[in-house]
Amino acid sequence: MGVKVVHYEAVPADPVPDLEGVTIRWLIAKADGAPHFAMRLFELQPGSGSPDHRHTWEHEVFVLEGEGVVRTEDGNQPLSPGVAVFVPGEVQHQFLNTGTGPLRFLCLIPHVD
Repeated sequence: MGVKVVHYEAVPADPVPDLEGVTIRWLIAKADGAPHFAMRLFELQPGSGSPDHRHTWEHEVFVLEGEGVVRTEDGNQPLSPGVAVFVPGEVQHQFLNTGTGPLRFLCLIPHVD
């Protein structure tokens, strides 16, 4: 399989089940021949957020647009364009849009089977 080059808008923005105002675009996935990691683009509308959750795998986040917070057991940390976030495995976390426009961020995770 060759190099994949795609504009993010060419990838469908799928609604995230049970989360009002949240979409995901799977920019790079196993189907593209990426054996280790997936790159996803999340868009959260004002007032929406991810579930408050934890899981065994780490993930890395890079904020592209908007304002929000990442909520953890240690409190809230602000999110704005250019901010990078590392969430280790087993850490409780939630991403929330606290701004007036979309909160858009890249989220990279290892493939979990």
